[in-house]
Parts: sequence; C-alpha cells; structure tokens
Amino acid sequence: MASAVISFKSKGCRSGWRRGGNCAHSVSKRRRKETVKFSQEVRAVERKLLLESFMDQLPPDTVRFSSRLAAIRRNGSNGVQLELEDGMRISSKIVIGCDGVRSLVARWMGYPEARYSGHCAFRGLAIYADGHPFEPKVHYIYWKGLRAGYVPLSPSKVYWFICFNSPSPGPKISDPSLLKKEARDMVKSWPSEILDVIDKTLDETISKTPLVDRWLWPGFRPSGSSGRVVLAGDAWHPMTSNLGQGACCALEDAVILSSKLAGALGRGEEGNVEHALEEYTQERWPRIIPLTIRANIVGSLLQWENPVVCAVRDNIVIPKLVRLGPLLEHTNFECELRPGKGDLISSA
Repeated sequence: MASAVISFKSKGCRSGWRRGGNCAHSVSKRRRKETVKFSQEVRAVERKLLLESFMDQLPPDTVRFSSRLAAIRRNGSNGVQLELEDGMRISSKIVIGCDGVRSLVARWMGYPEARYSGHCAFRGLAIYADGHPFEPKVHYIYWKGLRAGYVPLSPSKVYWFICFNSPSPGPKISDPSLLKKEARDMVKSWPSEILDVIDKTLDETISKTPLVDRWLWPGFRPSGSSGRVVLAGDAWHPMTSNLGQGACCALEDAVILSSKLAGALGRGEEGNVEHALEEYTQERWPRIIPLTIRANIVGSLLQWENPVVCAVRDNIVIPKLVRLGPLLEHTNFECELRPGKGDLISSA
C-alpha cells in the first residue's frame, strides 16, 4: 500500500523542461509529465511493513493466518459463529468484517458486489539495491485514457502504478513475466524512468487488478453493522485508488471503531456493544460517501480518451479551474485522543 496524491500543473510552469519554484514538468503532444510539491505532507508506506508494525503490538498467536472464511451465522442472541474452510468453527462475541473487496461478511449482510469502474491498474514495488535517483515526492504522468505514477517508499524501494481504461477486467493473469511485459508495452514510448522502475520490480509484488467501488447511499444500502457484526475498510466501502485514500480510510475506521468499542466495553457496558457499532457506522457515513464519489469522478476526469476533451482538461480545467487546496482537503482527518494500548481487551 502506498499513499498517493494526484499532481497537477503548478501556476507559472510552461511547456518544455523547466525547474523552479514548486514545479518541474514536461509537456508534449503525446503525454504530460508533472511533479508538483504540495503543502500537505505525502508519506508512502509499504503495506507489508505497516501490517507487521501493527501485528508487533499484539500478544503472540493473536493472528491466525491462512484462515479463509467459509460461512457465518448467528449463534444465540449475542453470539456469532464463523466456519473456516478447513472446518474449524469459532464462536465470537463481536465480528469485524475487514476481509476486503470480495468480503463474505458483507455479502452475508446483504451488500452487492462492488461495481467495476471501467479502469484497471498495474501495481508493483521496484528495488534499487544501490539506491534510487528519485526525489521523495509523487511523480505523475498522464495521457489519453492512460496514466502512470511512482513514488519512493525508502532509499531503495519505489512504488509504481499504471492505470488504463478497459471495457472489462479481463482474464486474471498471475505470471509476473506476462504482467511486466503487458505493463511495459503500455508505456514503452514514455520516459525511461517509469520503464526502469517496471524492470526493477520484484515478481511477487506486481499485480493487475480492476478498480471497483461501492457507493453507500443512506437508505439504499444495508447498515454497516448488524447486531454484533460490523464492516470496515474495503469490505464496507471499496473505492477507486484515484485519491490514495482506500487504506487510509480503513485506518480511520479502526480509530473510530476502537474508540466506540472501548467506550462500551471499558465501562463494563457489554450490552451497549450493538449501539456502539451503530454509532461507528453513523459517524463514518458522512466521511466515506464523499470520498468514494470524489475518487470516482477524479478517475473519470483523468481517464478521458477524446483528444479534444483531454486538451480542455489539460489546458483549462486543471490549470484554471482546479484549486489544490479544496481538491486535497480529503486528506485531512482529525480525531480526539483515543485510548492507548491496553485500554481495550476483547476476546472471542
């Protein structure tokens, strides 16, 4: 996972290579490349390291791997029973369904499959053993119906993506060599930096996935909680990656949800758990809906293919109508001080 921010042209930059002030970009008839510094701080985080840092804070053997959920059912008035594919059954007092875009828990709660946006993305992690040459900021390139970007994660690691239009997600490809070739062929005439990043990508990190979302209109979707079962992250509100906020919103979910549960369980009010879960979903709705819609709209804007429309976008919409401050306000998230480690202890 890497946090990403869309880069637009900064005021005062002209065609051709030019460095000065807060921008450096090149413009040609075929494609546009831009690097823009923002007042907001951008930090790209490797998903593996993020998950490991969280897991290090848990007691040993808390996390059970390779445990795919097969079925979920209620067990009495306050219990839930989970059945795993290996036949193991787990009785739980609270279930937090954060099992991704294809969540079985969300399906059980009545949610439809996430909707395909019409775009797919290649993603990968490049390794530069002797260090990469890139500045610590987002580098963004876009063209008609095709865009790419890369951002350093560390002195030796660079996250990259290529987003492209496709009428359907297409067949699933797992062979890394085929994925690399397909990604490289799409941008073979682009700047050498993006090609070099693809070439240095670890096989196990490259992927090709459809971009999907689910708009959570109040009254037209099920609640985010049902009894003592609740959803979080992509299982509840999948959104396209155009704002780089999917995983960030999942972390926000965790902050709010843990606070609500701590309030109920910390006071010994186990009977109020369902109410706490409802409060969590109600608090998150106003935050999630605008972000999901905005991500979809931004993706549509950047994936236009018509040359005339792209010219209007590149020369009028982006430089004259778009303002970075309002556009990036979605990255702001504030919450009061939450309970520290050890304040909330729960068991299945």
